[in-house]
Amino acid sequence: MAHGDGTKSVWAGEEHPFWERSTQVPIAQTVSFGYQDVDEWMAVALGKEEGHIYSRNTNPTVDVFERRIAALERAEAATAFATGMAAISGTLRTLLAPGDRVVSVTDTYGGTTKLFLEFLPRDGVIVELISTDDHEAIEAAVAEGCKVLYLETPTNPTLKILDLERLAAAGHAVGATVVVDNTFATPINQRPLALGADLVVHSATKFLGGHADALGGIVCGNADLIERIYHYREINGATLGPFAAYLLQRSVKTLHLRVERQNSNALAIAKHLETHPAIEAVFYPGLKSHPHHDVAARQMTGFGGVLSFSIRGGLDAVKTVLPRLQLAHLAANLGAVETVAGPPATTSHVEMTAQERAAMGIPESLIRYSVGIEDVADLIADLDQALAVGAL
Repeated sequence: MAHGDGTKSVWAGEEHPFWERSTQVPIAQTVSFGYQDVDEWMAVALGKEEGHIYSRNTNPTVDVFERRIAALERAEAATAFATGMAAISGTLRTLLAPGDRVVSVTDTYGGTTKLFLEFLPRDGVIVELISTDDHEAIEAAVAEGCKVLYLETPTNPTLKILDLERLAAAGHAVGATVVVDNTFATPINQRPLALGADLVVHSATKFLGGHADALGGIVCGNADLIERIYHYREINGATLGPFAAYLLQRSVKTLHLRVERQNSNALAIAKHLETHPAIEAVFYPGLKSHPHHDVAARQMTGFGGVLSFSIRGGLDAVKTVLPRLQLAHLAANLGAVETVAGPPATTSHVEMTAQERAAMGIPESLIRYSVGIEDVADLIADLDQALAVGAL
């Protein structure tokens, strides 16, 4: 029987009975798993029978989380990492070798951009970053040949949109593996695999976790690709621990409810700010004024819980407005049940200089606003009182 996202969020990954008939996923807080029968131990170690040997490799609690996200993404398999950046870097380093070429866009998350500009070139990987706004240029770069096409949509923090179906087709035409960061959208709002992607990555720390209390990352895709990435992860060691996995899988049970509320809150706030005299520009794909609203409407079922906006008065105004917010954590995170706000200089692109951010089209007057599940009228009133003094 096919189930909807709400049911999958609650039940997926829990097909096997748990220890002592527990109705909730136990925390397997153990390094190793013991066997009295050496033949059985050997069969599990060689993958001939199901089971666990050592928690750096696999763990029952982590396994539930992996199965749940794979089900939501409609993927054959998934493998989890200690953080989102571990998932991204592990995926890229699995797929790329010296002399290989990767094509991506200029608007990826700051840590990902650092991989492209600093670390992968050290490994002899050829990196080409193309303007996110120019699909034709991306297609042209891909047509020259590449091993990996890496995409992120919506982008962090300016909420640009890439046409996944179109670009995935371009990648597959040259035999590239197409990887999509789906952190902002979540599988509730967007399913890249259905649009042609080969792999989907998430910083599970964000919306999947939703409570700002656990780090994690995950990659989903076909079983063969995931087996390769899993092997890289088990040897390089960026393993998701069982307690974090427990917190993440528990939080995913309410993912569909949280995301639906965050979608509606963010759209209402974006529409309000679009007419506010203190605001220069609002970046949110749910707005009809967004340059790629039509693409977002076609490939997404909701527009997400993050928006950004630039305010009049530049960085000085940002420094005045942010501390006046009463219903937002000023912190380097997003996707939580509480609203979180901050400038890219201290959040998504803290690794970049002001000049590098400017070159990427990220103004110092920008505030990234990750909307929580609070009453939207209260959030709007809070923004209004903060903007009344700070930016005019």
